[in-house]
Amino acid sequence: MRRFLVVLLTFVAILAAGWFALQRADIGYDRLELVYANSDSRTLSLENGLRVHYRDVGPRNAPAIVLVHGFSSSLHTWEPWVANLKRDYRVISLDLPGHGLTNCLEGERIGTGQFVETVDAVTKALGIEKFTLAGNSMGGGVAWAYALAHPSRLDALVLVDASGWPESSQEEKSDPVVFKLLSNPVARRLMKNTDMTWLVRDGLRDSFANPDLATDDMVNRYTALARAPCHRDALMALTSGGRDRVWATKDALSGIDVPTLIMHGEQDKVIPVAAARKFADAIPGAELVIYPDAGHLPQEELASETAGDLRAFLARLNAPEPDPAETAEGG
Repeated sequence: MRRFLVVLLTFVAILAAGWFALQRADIGYDRLELVYANSDSRTLSLENGLRVHYRDVGPRNAPAIVLVHGFSSSLHTWEPWVANLKRDYRVISLDLPGHGLTNCLEGERIGTGQFVETVDAVTKALGIEKFTLAGNSMGGGVAWAYALAHPSRLDALVLVDASGWPESSQEEKSDPVVFKLLSNPVARRLMKNTDMTWLVRDGLRDSFANPDLATDDMVNRYTALARAPCHRDALMALTSGGRDRVWATKDALSGIDVPTLIMHGEQDKVIPVAAARKFADAIPGAELVIYPDAGHLPQEELASETAGDLRAFLARLNAPEPDPAETAEGG
């Protein structure tokens, strides 16, 4: 018995030592900005204390497109689209509170409501009256919630592998390992300040149909930005559900009356393609495009194809109305 206790205590001591060895301190915004900001980066200070990192490129008088990233991500996920669209559109991408290079407000409830308010405040501060709003994953949930809260400000809505529908028990079983761990309160507490590189790598590889697209640079960026002051608290608060989660329902979404494009990767392991079909069924007149060779991040995996589909969608919206007289003559 004594030998067993010695072995057990030794094992516990080794686990504790390993856990302490994996602890990682915060990284200051000044250090992160040296690596992850660029010449297009700007910071907007809002009245509530948020310092929002955003990028605003393209012709000032062109139609505006605002891009909103997903959970634990940043505006960097949209860079392939930005490069494609900025010739003809004013493109604004931003880091949501507690993500990227945007701070979070201690003690303030983080979630969809705060994110919707942030998008609204940033666009108004930039003098943008109307715009197309595109969101991926959690950012898609923010986008459709914004469309319900501020319909008069949108020209169009674009949902890219958007979140919002409650998961079925079968879908929960197929979630990537990282999300299963983060859904457990004990695991969250133990993981909060530890080195998450291996989990981030696993989660990103699951996010692509081609796992090799999850490069070392991408993994390092996600891991480093999550270590910004208060970001780990924010991410843990979001994974715990919180009081501010907004679920999609067919009745609520039927109130969206702006032109809507829904994009979804058929091989998405995070949000199943069935969710896209639910959005298309619920939102009146919505267009649906499914990409057989894409996962959860088609804006990165199929950047040219998805940006081209967005361009075609917007071109159809902006096409001139046919002249009734010419139509009659042609008939």
